[in-house]
Amino acid sequence: MEAPSQKSLEKVVSQRALQMSNSFPCQICVVCFFCGVCLTSLFLAALTSFGAFEFGVFPFAGFSTWNSTTQMINMVTSEDCDYKAKETEGRMNSQKIDERSTDEKASLLYSVWSALLNESMVQDSEFFQRFGLSKSSVPKAPHFENCKLNTQVNKRLDARGKNGRFPPWTIWKGLLDIYPPSETDEQMRYLRQQAMSKGSYPPWITGSDEDNYPFTRKVQRDIWSHQHPSNCRDPNVRFLVTDWERLPGFGMGAQIAGMCGLLAIAIKEKRVLVTNYYNRADHDGCKGPHRSSWSCYFFPETSQECRDRAFELMGTKEAWANGTITGKDNYSSKEIWAGPTPRVWGNPWSYLQPTTEINGSLIAYHRKMDRRWWRAQAVRYLMRFQTEYTCGLLNVERHAAFGWEAAKMVLSGLSQKWPEDGMNKPRSDIEEFVWSNHKAWIPRPLLSLHVRMGDKACEMKLVEFEEYMRLADRLRQQFPHLNSIWLSTEMQEVIEKSNLYPHWKFYYTNVRRQVGNTTMATYEASLGREISTNYPMVNFWMAAEADFFVGALGSTWCYLIDGMRNTGGKVMAGYLSVNKDRFW
Repeated sequence: MEAPSQKSLEKVVSQRALQMSNSFPCQICVVCFFCGVCLTSLFLAALTSFGAFEFGVFPFAGFSTWNSTTQMINMVTSEDCDYKAKETEGRMNSQKIDERSTDEKASLLYSVWSALLNESMVQDSEFFQRFGLSKSSVPKAPHFENCKLNTQVNKRLDARGKNGRFPPWTIWKGLLDIYPPSETDEQMRYLRQQAMSKGSYPPWITGSDEDNYPFTRKVQRDIWSHQHPSNCRDPNVRFLVTDWERLPGFGMGAQIAGMCGLLAIAIKEKRVLVTNYYNRADHDGCKGPHRSSWSCYFFPETSQECRDRAFELMGTKEAWANGTITGKDNYSSKEIWAGPTPRVWGNPWSYLQPTTEINGSLIAYHRKMDRRWWRAQAVRYLMRFQTEYTCGLLNVERHAAFGWEAAKMVLSGLSQKWPEDGMNKPRSDIEEFVWSNHKAWIPRPLLSLHVRMGDKACEMKLVEFEEYMRLADRLRQQFPHLNSIWLSTEMQEVIEKSNLYPHWKFYYTNVRRQVGNTTMATYEASLGREISTNYPMVNFWMAAEADFFVGALGSTWCYLIDGMRNTGGKVMAGYLSVNKDRFW
């Protein structure tokens, strides 16, 4: 038998325990405890549902000795936990279905857009049926340009009107120029005609004078006027007719730089420059009269009337004798490559904004500032309008690089029932004539890196990829939202090294690259004429359109990209170069 004092003690402890269990603070503690149990069970259920881990049965039965109040709390919270676990698991499964459905829709939309790049397929009546879609249910691809329409509009902007009238370079931009005014809007027609006659600035220049090299808008207007006389058969009109350089070892950059020199000579001698054979366009991608011509990629440097007149005069000895016609052979290499810059506009290069950094210092002055300014003006003029062919190349490349992102972005704004819930809304005037003038979408901000290596060591100091990325990281410190890089390079080694920088998102063309120290000429020959011309053109234009640029001014290609950017409204984006031009 137990002692009476021991029984008395147990009774006191039992009563105290009962009082504590029925007290409010204690019940709160119990509730909190079981809430913790619930959260733990939820976590275990979630992990188990993903099949990532396996757990044994947890011994919850030991808690059944609590009093009735606690057992009731336990019962309610356990049922609640079981319900929430099932609800959470159901929501996760639903989310998986939604994600899978979104990916499937994005894949469908990407595939349809891919097919749309092939115009012949679009004309096929069964095209949309193959995808289970109607034409009206396919949303616009934001990363595509309407190449055919853009070319039609630009042709009008690149030709004189009746009686030698200036092109319609008014404040009405892009497709607004073809917006049909009302029949009673005579005053508007008159005012626009007045603006045209005064010669507004050309539409291929973006930004103000401060956003470009000095006098860019005026210079571009004057070059166009010089190259498009109102009467090409006027006896006073003289011509400089030349092929593009095609000596072995001359890259695309050297060819363009040489033509910039010939354009300078033509302006100084008051001649119309007419280009003839362009070997890099001598491939099956360039059709009809555009084969072997600069006009395969960009609008020709002069009008068709002047070209016809120049080629006509080339057949007459008198035209050569009296100097009406000259050719490249009439000028020395020094005149072409290092001749004086036209002084028609004074010395605007003497006050270029110092926005280029080399070795941590801004370059305010160097010995060849006039050449840098002029080549920028010349290359901008020669590339002022893309042809439908070049526009199509860029559409294909943007789709390959950004198409999947664009599809998911577009789908996020559509009904969840797409494509069953079609988009049969007609396009409004603001969509047709205003919003359509915006450039094709690319992920912004975008940094372009052109890494030149290989056989370029004979012309400049080569710099490893790590130095380019060091400069890229410097940019990112200033602009933390910058995380995308368009990488252009001929070296496979550089592409592989980009994998060492997972905090950046890299985009690049899908082309076979150099391995080892193969010469550029050998590498280009291995690709074939068409590919070896098209993919650099795409990279060049993507670099010109990017928000920022890191390159090597010792490379002529980078030098020309710099010129395009400084006449394309991007002066204040700056330029980080890993080296300087060898003539500075």
